[in-house]
Amino acid sequence: MSENEQIVLASRPEGAPSRDNFQFINTPLPEPEAGQVLVRTLYLSVDPYMRGRMKDTKSYSPPYALSEVIKGGAIGQVVESSEPNLRKGDLVTGMWGWQRYAAVNTGDLSLIDTEEAPLTAYLGAVGLTGLTAYFGMEDIGKPKEGETVVVSGAAGAVGMIAGQIAKIVGARVIGIAGSDEKCAYLKDKLGFDVVLNYKQESDMSAAIERVCPDGVDVYFDNVGGEISDAVLRHINRNARIPLCGQISSYNLEKPDIGMRPQTLLLTNTALMKGFLLGDYAKSFKEGRAKLAKWIKAGHIQYEENIVEGFEQTPEAFMGLFSGDNLGKQLVKVADPE
Repeated sequence: MSENEQIVLASRPEGAPSRDNFQFINTPLPEPEAGQVLVRTLYLSVDPYMRGRMKDTKSYSPPYALSEVIKGGAIGQVVESSEPNLRKGDLVTGMWGWQRYAAVNTGDLSLIDTEEAPLTAYLGAVGLTGLTAYFGMEDIGKPKEGETVVVSGAAGAVGMIAGQIAKIVGARVIGIAGSDEKCAYLKDKLGFDVVLNYKQESDMSAAIERVCPDGVDVYFDNVGGEISDAVLRHINRNARIPLCGQISSYNLEKPDIGMRPQTLLLTNTALMKGFLLGDYAKSFKEGRAKLAKWIKAGHIQYEENIVEGFEQTPEAFMGLFSGDNLGKQLVKVADPE
């Protein structure tokens, strides 16, 4: 192999992303410098937050540059190394993104222990996805036994884990999803107490009132928009609202103002707080260990949707915004050697 195949951002999406926004290019195989190893990609993660980085606007992460490789989570195998802490054949995870090979600084890689958790879980349940659910729920949501917790985007990779974390402490968990199949999965397999199909509800506020007669103590917000407006109308005194994502607005060409919740937050002395996973980096090891323990004990289950083939990466990403996926969306690029 003398060439590397990469996917770069060809143009900035206007509205929903399309295949035309991405370009496949061939470049020379990278040569690792001192402090780097050459990694062969095995799996890629596609995530909703990446849509925000395709906009040329200021955010918590810099936007992708045009003609730049789209960076995101990946699992790979070291194929060339002169570094003492990583050997050829080691399985690693990092953020080198949508390319078949990458020369990566060793400090930007984490070794994978497949005895702790299955390989692909390092991009999902014990990776950035699971850690997002863990810190958002544990640090901000702080559910207690007997409280009512609502999770929007509950069939997504983060939402399903967030809901199960709340169940572990004895909370009553209500999920919101977009199909009967997803609702059945969350209730029958993951143990959510009630799941609403928002596409079947003509009045979401009335639906929340129906299934949360005692109000909402914790709202784990993955979607924003009208669904969140409906939930916020029913928050209790001292409610906690972790803001994890706003997927309903990622493809909007113009901002959607929606409801102004300040009065509800004030009169209910509620906490609404956005959070960024990177702020918890020093606690990743602790969070990963806790998640792995819960998975082994059967307290947390997870779902992966794995698409085969590097060339399918753009389609896998676009599917995130049409509600195609259940759980974590991954792309399989190659098998480990």
